[in-house]
Formats: sequence, structure tokens, C-alpha cells
Amino acid sequence: MPIPDNAAISTALKGDWQYEDFFFQEFMPYIEKTYRIRAEKRYRAISGLSMGGGGTFVYALRHPELFSSACPLSASCGPLNMAEMERYKSRQGMQDATDEQLETYFKKHSVPEMMKNMPDSLKKEVRWFIDCGDDDFLYEGNALVHIEMRKKEIPHEYRVRNGAHNWTYWRESLPVVMKFVSDAFHQY
Repeated sequence: MPIPDNAAISTALKGDWQYEDFFFQEFMPYIEKTYRIRAEKRYRAISGLSMGGGGTFVYALRHPELFSSACPLSASCGPLNMAEMERYKSRQGMQDATDEQLETYFKKHSVPEMMKNMPDSLKKEVRWFIDCGDDDFLYEGNALVHIEMRKKEIPHEYRVRNGAHNWTYWRESLPVVMKFVSDAFHQY
């Protein structure tokens, strides 16, 4: 098997799956053009579950000017610490990553780290509602994000209920999330 060149390592480390480009450059403009909605921050929320919950965290953290509320459910939170980055070296294109490249990737994709480094001026830009079951395999990451938010005094709602990473759990979460988002829309 050939050794990947620096471009392949760079692509893997940047996480160039283009989900984010699609979301902001295609999906949001399509929704705002096609449907009769108010395309303003105060009427825009983001929510997702599992990998979509991870996207919810990352997109709202990177673009707080776009979302009034963010509701990640059972969210993937990326690498939780630098020691965990060793596992990432097994991914295709990352085997020869330098420590510096791994640290850059960590800072860009670790939700607990992103929360820890959030500027104080942005702490109240987004209303947060985080929900993850106590038997969910992603529980640790969500709990660490909650802890970082408490340390930084970032206002948020954090819910842990009995349940796992499945639709049985999420079906109970979704009505609560919809109320949380709706209540924010009516505050203005």
C-alpha cells in the first residue's frame, strides 16, 4: 500500500467531507429560497442527532451569528482529548500525521475543546439544549461538553434521561426540543 502524500494527510486532517460546505452553501440557501420562512438568526435553529448532533454543535459554534438555538441530541463530540487522537492515526490518510497536524485537527473538531476556547463575547449568542441518554455510547462526550459549558458559564439546558442511542429515546426528546426552539422564537 503506497504511503499517502502530504495532500492526502492534509485532506484527512481537515475533515474535508464537505458536509459543512453543503449545509451552508446549498442546503440553507435552498430552504430559504424554496419555503416561506423568516431567514433571520432569531427565527433559525439547528438540531440533529448522533452525527447530526455533532454537526449541530460544530455549526453553531463556528457560526453563532446564524442560529438563535442549537439542540444537539446524543451528539458525537469528536475527539475528547489529545490522547484519543492516537486512534485517529489509523484512519486512511492520517497514518503519517505529525503531532502538530493532530493537534490542529483536535482543536478544530473536538467539541469540548471548542467550548473551552469559546470567546466570552459569544457565550450568550446561542441558546443551547443538549440531551443524551445515560446508556448512550456518546454519553461521555456530551457530559464533558456540559462540564466545559458550566466552567465557562455558558447558559444551556442539559438533559440526561434513561435511554440509549436509539429512536425510542429521540422520540421523547423531539417534542421537548421543538418547544425549546419555539419558545425562543416567541421571545422577540
